[in-house]
Amino acid sequence: MKWRIYTVGKPALGYARNGAEEYLKRLRRYTNCQHLILRKGDAAEIQGLLGSRRDGHLNLVLDERGETLTTQQFTHRLQTWQLDAVKTVSCFIGGADGHHDTVRQEADVVLRLSALTMQHELALVVLLEQIYRAYTILKGEPYHR
Repeated sequence: MKWRIYTVGKPALGYARNGAEEYLKRLRRYTNCQHLILRKGDAAEIQGLLGSRRDGHLNLVLDERGETLTTQQFTHRLQTWQLDAVKTVSCFIGGADGHHDTVRQEADVVLRLSALTMQHELALVVLLEQIYRAYTILKGEPYHR
């Protein structure tokens, strides 16, 4: 399964950029995970990407109004996607204004990383860390302890 993580702009904060690079590097052991930059991040740009889905493609939108999962629930969801032969998971992290209603409505999954509001660059690092953590759990590796 491949992962495509879309964000608005490159991470400008050094710690976020370094954290994202670190987890992208770690994830190479388990999956193909790309960080892709959106220029505008507006509803039209994201809807164009959501509309281009194909069989085996899942669109996940991160939004404060989304479903909250524990790490174990997220890991189970990832495992289910693998069993369902999902080929690509595209994740969309919104900018400062979040996502438009139509973007959330067209998503396959709307997920909330935390009850706390967080800066989108930090959300990128948290998402990558959770994906990495889920893969280590599935492989029975000790990172998640």
